[in-house]
Amino acid sequence: MSYKSGFVTIIGRPNVGKSTLVNYLIGEKISITSPRPQTTRNSIKAIYTEKEGQIIFVDTPGIYKTKNDLDKFMVNEAYRSLDGIDLIVFMLEATRRFTSEDKMIYEQIKNSKQPSIIILNKIDRIKKKELPLIIKEYQKHIEQDLIPISSKTGRNIDNLLREIFTLLPEGPQYYPDDMITDQIEQFIIAEMIREKTFYLLREEVPFGIAVIIEEMKERKDDIFYIRANIFVEKKSHKGIIIGKNGKMLKKIGMRARKDIERLLQEKVYLDLWIKIEKNWRDNDTLLKRMGYKA
Repeated sequence: MSYKSGFVTIIGRPNVGKSTLVNYLIGEKISITSPRPQTTRNSIKAIYTEKEGQIIFVDTPGIYKTKNDLDKFMVNEAYRSLDGIDLIVFMLEATRRFTSEDKMIYEQIKNSKQPSIIILNKIDRIKKKELPLIIKEYQKHIEQDLIPISSKTGRNIDNLLREIFTLLPEGPQYYPDDMITDQIEQFIIAEMIREKTFYLLREEVPFGIAVIIEEMKERKDDIFYIRANIFVEKKSHKGIIIGKNGKMLKKIGMRARKDIERLLQEKVYLDLWIKIEKNWRDNDTLLKRMGYKA
């Protein structure tokens, strides 16, 4: 049997479940997830390897109307992920009907040179009898077959993987068997911390949160020390993140530490600081420092 390999980009509206799918396939938390849209900011490579071949998944920010420099960066990241890849996976959502944003993305990939697969995610949230009707409604706008899946439960993921391997070219194994991402640990750890702020704060603090890992080192007591800055745009947001008597920041730190310890397989001391940087999403210098601009 020939060995298949290639780069696969997952594209779609914000919050349709792209990061959840990547994490399910790899079996580790590589991309952060949250109930809020626009969570993923950078394209993240997750590597899936089996005997048949190797798939390098590129998880992209969702595509939406831009408001500031950070927004523009995120949408540009999504479209840039279409360059130099072997297959496009376009994710739709079973719990929502076809939107103008879906149409914008579909028109972009329909004229692409790369082959594409259309998947309908979140089928675990609908009744089984509703699925044929939802697919029929989507087929009025989409000219190719849809693969219904649940990136949360893994339903029908095997069929998706088979279809991906069918469309990938023969190629080499790009990464070692045990490698699941090309992202450095600092980036993943920063994303884990940022994820906890999204989950715990929900609508209290807007999207203007970023995290930078300032220091990582092994201490003499065999505890891994990590110092991170959480950037916000307003003084009031700093107070919300810290919470009454520091309870919210402590809760963020405790939950993030558990994920980080699972990643590093070491005991971790997580030292979190809140920094105010007004309008950082429009500041080129800060965006570069945070890794959101080249």
